[in-house]
Amino acid sequence: MKIGSPHRHFRVTDSTNSRARELAEAGAPGGTVVTAAEQTAGRGRRGRSWVAPAGGALLYSAVVRPLERRHGLLPLAAAVAACEAAEALEDGLECAIKWPNDVWVDGRKLAGILIEARPQEGWAVVGVGLNLAIAAEEFPPELRDMATSLSSAPTAEAARTALDERLGDWVDAEPADVISTWEERDALRGREISWDAGSGLADGVSEAGDLLVLTAGGDRVALGAGEVHLRL
Repeated sequence: MKIGSPHRHFRVTDSTNSRARELAEAGAPGGTVVTAAEQTAGRGRRGRSWVAPAGGALLYSAVVRPLERRHGLLPLAAAVAACEAAEALEDGLECAIKWPNDVWVDGRKLAGILIEARPQEGWAVVGVGLNLAIAAEEFPPELRDMATSLSSAPTAEAARTALDERLGDWVDAEPADVISTWEERDALRGREISWDAGSGLADGVSEAGDLLVLTAGGDRVALGAGEVHLRL
């Protein structure tokens, strides 16, 4: 899928995902991208907010349509694309992925992804927040030990171009390729994790993109991204 045209940019908006959803509902073609220099109500997974100073991050949402069977792995594919885009912007950078789609560098979050899909209408929105040029003191105090930014401080335009290209490659990739490439970047495999109903060792992902966990009792369970809140 070719991603990046048409492109709508806002100086300030509440959420690029909200604008992209509006465009999708109005019939915007697949590949449409919305960006903003600043968000007033950026959102992450599980209702969390996404915080970034004006101009400090790539705030990006892309419309994917039509939705096909392979797009069931869109959260994982988007994470791989975000990793490759970030690495293209900074020499020597190595990104990992915390299931399902947080991009980590040295154990700190560099990028977050929010997928909002309307399968019955045949479209999805892929939202990406990628920290480009944020000093440690610019993060809220509660995030300073958990968040990071690119040290090369690329422009948002360069970051958008890189993400357009990588996301275009991975949106329509074969599911087996998405799984195998995602697992090469798996930040949780072999780590002890817990969730509301149990604990165990992370053991990769299933063909459906669920997190696989080996429990102390020898069971192998699959966790859906919308079902659990992980604790490391």
